[in-house]
Amino acid sequence: METKIGVGGQVDFSDFTSLIDKLEDTVTTAKHIPMTGSVVLTEQNLFDLVDEMRQRLPEELKHARWVVKERQEIVKEAEKEADRLIDESKEKAEQLIADSEIVKQSESRANEIIAAAKAKEREVRLQAEDYADEMLANLEVNLGKLLTAVQRGRDRLQGKVESR
Repeated sequence: METKIGVGGQVDFSDFTSLIDKLEDTVTTAKHIPMTGSVVLTEQNLFDLVDEMRQRLPEELKHARWVVKERQEIVKEAEKEADRLIDESKEKAEQLIADSEIVKQSESRANEIIAAAKAKEREVRLQAEDYADEMLANLEVNLGKLLTAVQRGRDRLQGKVESR
């Protein structure tokens, strides 16, 4: 099962969410045991759903790891770009210093270039962190939904076992 990535790099959890919905439907449509609040579930159907969830879960975790790795690569690229811009600005500053008539102008321009490079690096780094945080928050929400659905299923199964 592949994780689908939508517009803007958003993860499509619809397949996984559909499994949670299927689990919930299985529980809500199960035969109710009168006066107990319990339901009768086919054990194999429930285990099949749980197995399918387990098979799909690693894909979501792989995607989260990929997001973190991508974030690190983006930050590294931003740092490289900032270093390149700083080196470039130093070279320009040295050239300007060589010309004694514009020493003050060269110092000012070099500082502007360095500040712009640092600002750009910071902006790119913050954007990369925001993107990674958004992706991980999305994964966290979906994993929370899964955990809640699994816990409800287990609670209902335990209710069934206690009524025996």
